[in-house]
Amino acid sequence: MDFLLVILSILPGLVIAFYMIWRDRHDSEPIIYLLLCFLFGMLSTYPAIKMELFGVRDLGILKDGNLFMTFTFAFAVIAFSEEYVKFIFLRYFIYPRKDFDEPMDGIVYAVMIGMGFATLENILYVVMRQDTLEASIRVGFLRMFTAVPAHATFAVFMGYFIGLAKFKPEGSTRYLIIGLASAIIAHGVYDFLLFSGMAKLAMLLGFVGTGFSVSLILIGRHLKKNAQLAEGQNSSSKI
Repeated sequence: MDFLLVILSILPGLVIAFYMIWRDRHDSEPIIYLLLCFLFGMLSTYPAIKMELFGVRDLGILKDGNLFMTFTFAFAVIAFSEEYVKFIFLRYFIYPRKDFDEPMDGIVYAVMIGMGFATLENILYVVMRQDTLEASIRVGFLRMFTAVPAHATFAVFMGYFIGLAKFKPEGSTRYLIIGLASAIIAHGVYDFLLFSGMAKLAMLLGFVGTGFSVSLILIGRHLKKNAQLAEGQNSSSKI
């Protein structure tokens, strides 16, 4: 049964990751970079947890009945810790690569990192932190439609602006900051709603954000395909 719980934990992240790879098939990124992004996303859960523990144990920031403290916990402890560790790999390992050759690549790489993170986080929540099988299954199915797609949404925000930074040198620093900040804000709002007892609103926000993310990916790929067709036609006309 533990094996089935592991499958339940990893399936959502893998489905979204494979979807991104499938959407990127016409001008695919090197598979080694995609795998490294997913792997780093998984490994980044460790420093994120350490940063969160520092906020809780050393700084005394907890989620409780105090809305300000809960707000601080959601944004400064959870959202900042998790999105910052994802950002580091995307910014300093992937961003300089020559294969990062179009703005939409930022979304592809960011989502792969986010899905790696969400997959291992899912295993921790579903397999290791629940006392009963029933609770594990319930949490697994709930996170399949909330937390995992939410991490994909946060990644789309970050990746979109990282992509802009790559190809707009005059505003690269500004876009890098916006990319990290937008992911933190989206993540913080989501967690704050959950921690404040507004789970249904958080779920709604997650669904809306996921729909927006998928739309952005589809539009981006459509524009890219049209640009490639136009380029091909122009090249043919010159022959």
